[in-house]
Amino acid sequence: MTRIDDTPPAWDERTQLTTFLDYTRAGARAKCAGVSAENARKALLPGSPLMTLSGVINHLRWVEYYWFQVVFLGEEDHGPWTDEDPDREMRIAVDFPLAQLLDEYAEQSARYRELAASAALDQRAERAVRDGLHVDLRWILLHLTEETARHNGHLDILREMLDGTTGA
Repeated sequence: MTRIDDTPPAWDERTQLTTFLDYTRAGARAKCAGVSAENARKALLPGSPLMTLSGVINHLRWVEYYWFQVVFLGEEDHGPWTDEDPDREMRIAVDFPLAQLLDEYAEQSARYRELAASAALDQRAERAVRDGLHVDLRWILLHLTEETARHNGHLDILREMLDGTTGA
């Protein structure tokens, strides 16, 4: 089992928020360590045919893209999803090697870590999320930590079902 440290190096709010997001990101990557390409593509939950290790990692990557680039920065949405296929990022993940998905997720996380370090926590997002509400960077960091932690639970279940590995 890989030990991932969740203790922030400083106790200011930004460091605590980014440390916990990094902790959940690292946990997601650790849960995929040593998984074969074939196993990464296996859908083991009959009621959730898109729930694969590859699918979850790709989803996490694209969720961060959406919240940082589309909502926070206000850029045009170039995500893989469509109105007809809103979960496409999970569906297409099986077309890519898990190692590539993990590398892309790590590279993107590093860019967003820099973005989060350069903006004020109370800086409002350029794009409203609903009803004219513009969340701030603090909310986005908290939301992404919650989202990633929740999906780490899915990764736990999938990994245990695949090969019995627990606790990563």
